[in-house]
Amino acid sequence: MTHYLKIESMIDFLMIRTPMSHKDLVNWINGLIHSGFSRNKIIIHSNIAVLEQCHLQAIHFSESDVRVNSFKHTHPIIQISMSTHHEQSIKQAQARHLDFILFSHIFKTNSKPDQPPRTKTEIDKALQHHIPIIALGGVNEQTLNYLPKGFDGIAGITIFRRKSIASIAVLRERWNEYQI
Repeated sequence: MTHYLKIESMIDFLMIRTPMSHKDLVNWINGLIHSGFSRNKIIIHSNIAVLEQCHLQAIHFSESDVRVNSFKHTHPIIQISMSTHHEQSIKQAQARHLDFILFSHIFKTNSKPDQPPRTKTEIDKALQHHIPIIALGGVNEQTLNYLPKGFDGIAGITIFRRKSIASIAVLRERWNEYQI
């Protein structure tokens, strides 16, 4: 928890997807909030009960989660995002008026060693859609230099959980340069 409090100023959101019991997850999120982490920066991954119990404002769904189909309609003030890996999923997210998508994986990544990253053609097609697109998968201080222009943000699992504060600060600086 301390690590996330230290990096809060360098990140836009913290997506929480952890193998905890419901009670432990609620306690962890509430502890994070009570320690000063902004509730508005927390995105819960697919757990509607935790979203409601912790009074969060953002939820993320996996590409295959059918609950996303009606969630925006029934929860219009909640920020909703979805993971995507294919152009068809991007079209569906856009049609559902989701707030943004994660598109992955962009670069080779240790978490999916047997899966090739998205091709240049897939990335180019994805970036033609009119929905904010966040790059996920293998993004770090080095690969950010090769990220095609047009992404609205970057996301990571390992880099934000295991890297030093200094490394995250460098990544933020490189992201700011990317946006110019």
